[in-house]
Amino acid sequence: MQHFLRAWRVTILDRYLVEELGGPSLFGLSAFTLIFVATQILAIGRLVSEEHASLFAAIEYFLWDMPQFLLYVIPMAMLLGTLLAMQRLSGDSEITALKAGGVSLGRITVPFATVGLIVSVLSLGVQEILVPLANDRAAYIREAVIKHLSLAAGNLSAVTQLPGGGKQVTIGGALDAQTEALLNVTVLRYDRDQRLLEMIVSDRATFDGSTTWTFENATTYQFTNGDVSGTLVSPRLQVDIGERPNQVAERTSSVSDPENLSRAEIREALAGTGLSDVQRRSFTATYAAKLARPFAALVFVLIAVPLGLRRVRGGGTGTGFGLAVGIVFVYYVIATMCLSLGALSYWLAGIAAWMPNALFSLIGLWLLRRASAV
Repeated sequence: MQHFLRAWRVTILDRYLVEELGGPSLFGLSAFTLIFVATQILAIGRLVSEEHASLFAAIEYFLWDMPQFLLYVIPMAMLLGTLLAMQRLSGDSEITALKAGGVSLGRITVPFATVGLIVSVLSLGVQEILVPLANDRAAYIREAVIKHLSLAAGNLSAVTQLPGGGKQVTIGGALDAQTEALLNVTVLRYDRDQRLLEMIVSDRATFDGSTTWTFENATTYQFTNGDVSGTLVSPRLQVDIGERPNQVAERTSSVSDPENLSRAEIREALAGTGLSDVQRRSFTATYAAKLARPFAALVFVLIAVPLGLRRVRGGGTGTGFGLAVGIVFVYYVIATMCLSLGALSYWLAGIAAWMPNALFSLIGLWLLRRASAV
C-alpha cells in the first residue's frame, strides 16, 4: 500500500513539469483564441451593416457564441503547450539530465498526461453545461435583438418521455422571442398505453431556466377512461416541457442540429419519436462523438511529448505552432470522416467516434516508445 501511495504522490519533478507546461499552454490558448476572434470580425461587421444591429449587440452575440469555439481551442492549446514545453526542456538538455538521473521518458510524460486528462474532463463540462446556456443567450440576441423577430409560428412542439413509459407532448401556437414565452400552449400527458391522462391549457408559458416553464392561468383537465374526471385552475403552474426556447424555435423550420445540443438533449431527442431513421443515426453518431472529442486534449499531449523531442527542437515557437496546426488539421479531418461513417449504422457510432483518439494515441505511444529507446 505504501509503495502504491509513493508511486502516485506529487513530487517536485511533477510540479516543475506542470509549471513548464502552464506558460506555453496559456500562450497557445491566447493565440488560437485570437485566431478564432479574427475570423469573426467580418461577421460582426456584417451584422452591423446588413442586419443594422448595434455594435454592442453584435459584440454581445459574438461573446456568447465563443464558448463553443473553446471546445476546439482548448485541445489545440494543450498540443502547442506540450510541444513548446518539451522543446524547451530538450533544447536546454534537461531531458538528457533527467534520463541520466534515472527518470524515464514515460515518467516525464505522466504529469503532462494527467493535466491533459483533467483538461479533457473540464472540456466535457464546458460542452455539457456552459455551451448550451451560451447558445440559448446567443440565439435570443440573434432573433430578438439583431433580427427583431417577435413571434415565431409553426410546428412548435416538444415530446418528453415520462417515468413508467408514458410521454408528454407540448404544443405551442407561437413563440415570443423577446420575452421567451410560448403562446396558446397545450400539454398532453399519456400513459404507457397511449391513453390520455392529463391536459394542461394556458394562454402563455414563460421560460424559467433549464427546461422548466411557468404556465400562467393554467387549466388542468384530468381524464379517466377518456372522460374528464377533474379540473384544476392554477394562476402559476411550473411544467418541465423538456426543451429551451431556442430548441423550440428551431423546430419552426427543421429538426435541431445535434451539434448545437448537449449530450443530455440528444439523449432526450433519441428517446422521443420525432426523428426519422436517418436523423436518428446522425444523432446517435453525434452523441458518441461529443463524448470522445473533449479527450482530444489528452490525445494531443501523448503525441506532442515525443514530437517535442525530435528535430523541431531548434525551430522555436514558429515551428511548434506550424506543427500543432498541421496535427490539428489532420485530426479533425479524420474526426469529420469518422462522424460521417458513424452515421451509417448504429453499431458503428461508438467505434467511429473514438477511432481518431485511438489512432492518434497509438501513434503517440509508438513515438514515445521509440524516443525512450534512444
